[in-house]
Amino acid sequence: MTAAERSLQLAKVAALAAEEKIAEKVMAIDVSDQMPLTDVFVIASAPSERQVGAIVDEVEDRLRELGSKPLRREGEREGRWVLIDFGDIIVHVQHEEERDYYALERLWKDCPEIDLSGIEPLPRPTKHDAIDAEGSEDAEDAQA
Repeated sequence: MTAAERSLQLAKVAALAAEEKIAEKVMAIDVSDQMPLTDVFVIASAPSERQVGAIVDEVEDRLRELGSKPLRREGEREGRWVLIDFGDIIVHVQHEEERDYYALERLWKDCPEIDLSGIEPLPRPTKHDAIDAEGSEDAEDAQA
């Protein structure tokens, strides 16, 4: 079994969002064979708690734009390791010291790393898309 295409696309968007906020060592691991509840872990690190928070916010914003809302978020208060569970993917944003200490990529070494460079991200919705969606709802209301 391999990760679903949508999971891979969401992972790509999460990785791009993290990289936009200068995340370090961004990677994705296909955990679909080992974990029945999720397909992909995205792991990123940052040198400060403030930057961890900025990465987390950007990842959440970008995935929310695509209709993927977090089911839960853990570790935000400390800002050292924040886990965001989107269902299909789980994003781990760690302070670089936690990343070195816990070494998730070593713990999950039996799972294949995903080459995100070959995956097309889901396109960001445009204002035009939002207007079309609102317009279609208005049209449906008018017909009712």
